Amino acid sequence: MNDEKLYALLRKYWHHEEFRPMQKEIIDSVLAGRDTLALMPTGGGKSLTYQLPTLAREGLCIVVTPLIALMKDQVDNLRRRGIQAVAIHSGLSHSEIDRLLDNCVYGSIKFLYIAPERIGTELFLMRVAKMKLSLIAVDEAHCISQWGYDFRPSYLRIAELRRAHPDVPILALTASATELVTKDIMENLQFPAPNLLRSSFLRPNLSYSVRHTEDKQGQLLRLIRNVPGTGIVYVRKRESTEQLAEWLRSEGITAEAYHGGLAHAERSIRQEEWIQNRVRVMVATNAFGMGIDKPDVRFVVHYTMCDSLESYYQEAGRAGRDGKRSYALLLTAPDDPQRIVTRFDQEFPPLERVKDIYEQLCSYLQIPIGEGKDCSMIFNIYDFCIHNHLYEGMVKCALKLLQLNGYLTLTDTQENPARVMFTVGRDDLYRIRLNRSDLDPFIRVLLRLYPGIFNDFKAIDESEIATWSGYTIDRVRELLRRLWQLRVIRYIPSNRSPMIYLHEERLPREDIYIAPETYRRRQELMHERFEQMLHYAQNETQCRSAVLDRYFGASHDHQCGICDICLQRKREERIRKGERQADEVTLRNQILEALQHASLEPQALIQQLNGSPERLTDLLRDLLEKGEILQTAEGTLKITHS
Repeated sequence: MNDEKLYALLRKYWHHEEFRPMQKEIIDSVLAGRDTLALMPTGGGKSLTYQLPTLAREGLCIVVTPLIALMKDQVDNLRRRGIQAVAIHSGLSHSEIDRLLDNCVYGSIKFLYIAPERIGTELFLMRVAKMKLSLIAVDEAHCISQWGYDFRPSYLRIAELRRAHPDVPILALTASATELVTKDIMENLQFPAPNLLRSSFLRPNLSYSVRHTEDKQGQLLRLIRNVPGTGIVYVRKRESTEQLAEWLRSEGITAEAYHGGLAHAERSIRQEEWIQNRVRVMVATNAFGMGIDKPDVRFVVHYTMCDSLESYYQEAGRAGRDGKRSYALLLTAPDDPQRIVTRFDQEFPPLERVKDIYEQLCSYLQIPIGEGKDCSMIFNIYDFCIHNHLYEGMVKCALKLLQLNGYLTLTDTQENPARVMFTVGRDDLYRIRLNRSDLDPFIRVLLRLYPGIFNDFKAIDESEIATWSGYTIDRVRELLRRLWQLRVIRYIPSNRSPMIYLHEERLPREDIYIAPETYRRRQELMHERFEQMLHYAQNETQCRSAVLDRYFGASHDHQCGICDICLQRKREERIRKGERQADEVTLRNQILEALQHASLEPQALIQQLNGSPERLTDLLRDLLEKGEILQTAEGTLKITHS
């Protein structure tokens, strides 16, 4: 593939004349057929590194990503450029997924976006074997490493794609991975040889600062009033988002709160108002920001400390993606470290407590012992915690441990189709059809469209049912509710919520096994990552950008010049320079005054004055060069005009 064609594609689809740093090297590596792991900072242009080489060759690119919102944004962006792209996720019905996969096999689709959970399904793997692939792209690749801060076991299934297409290169992409994690990624993706391309994590337009203060509100207000434009303020607790947003509004600043406890419609409205600049400051938990394309964020403030530098770098990096000067401020109070360590202890439950939460979860989802394998159910973690009087942080950690040990997967918030399962047997259903002739044709359509509907919840497409039954969609929903009221079916209307996938049937408590080494290692890694976060916050001598760059594996020590440490160093240097200049003026005047009265030998003059011999010698040489003093034939010094 020659460079001329690559640049032609870059101009045609992206209207750029040049690549960003490292993009060309990554694209060349992929086009050479090499498995490649690319580390690029947030906002560094990762998507182009798999999109452009795919357009340059025949075949389809499968993009694995855990973020459904990001999938949809990417597909929309590609379609606006005239590029065929689709996304498959749990928000689609079985027939829609079947049709899209057919298009990928027989049509002109160039990009197929999927969640990692999708790879394990028999339907998907059968179709993938028939696809003409040119590339497999793995976004958020750190999720495949058990040493990463966001390990997801479903990512390990990506190796199944490699078995189906052993000659297709893999491009793994992440914005945050340490040396241990990068090695794990390449091993789990079965790279035949290590191939790591690392872009600098320096953001030359982003000024990092840390403020140690007991007046966080005052520091926050000072920054918001001094820096124009929109921003994000991250806090840890949902109630804190509402309280801080209300206080900012009382100070005359348009602000809204964003957290996972809000209804989907409310979250969407608040997010859109912020994107459109009708709201200036979004006070949010870390549920906000991923996949949002807003390049003109001028500041990101962490009102509470992050657990790790990985999450801090990603969240702070949402500022200044347009390349203009922006600010990332971390506020810390004296008691913050101890409070976070205490929270770690609360969030990391003993193994017996993990088993308790597993049992409570299965009871909450109404799954009896011996059942539930391969089931997927909507899961509201906030309702579960309230229902069982549990601390949310501890529940999340317990679910992560259960996920690491292969019992379940908890997905991000996603669009979920309506789901139906018959709760009566076939004989009872036959009697209902005889007694209620108005429901008979509708029930027959359900049975014809969705085989297996007696055994498990099936995702249904209400518009498809309407087409086959001749009813309107509103009438279909009305009949589904009637069957639900008659206790003939269990009906879950379409919604937007996280999902729980159970990989095994519910086990008795005594059969639940959480590997102690997994538990201990996660605990150790959590504390190690937090120690690095503390080091960053407490550092008062090293450039903050350089600290971050080294954490992610850089070998150089470039100074950014705009973080609080670099700016303080510049101020101190200016002061020192000013003091030196003032001191030199004083010494110069003393030399001239001493020579007013008599000619002196240089050595005698130096002994007479209060200053280092080296500096006085330099000053004498400078005065001689400027002609303000001269040296006589006898070797003495005197003022020129006298």
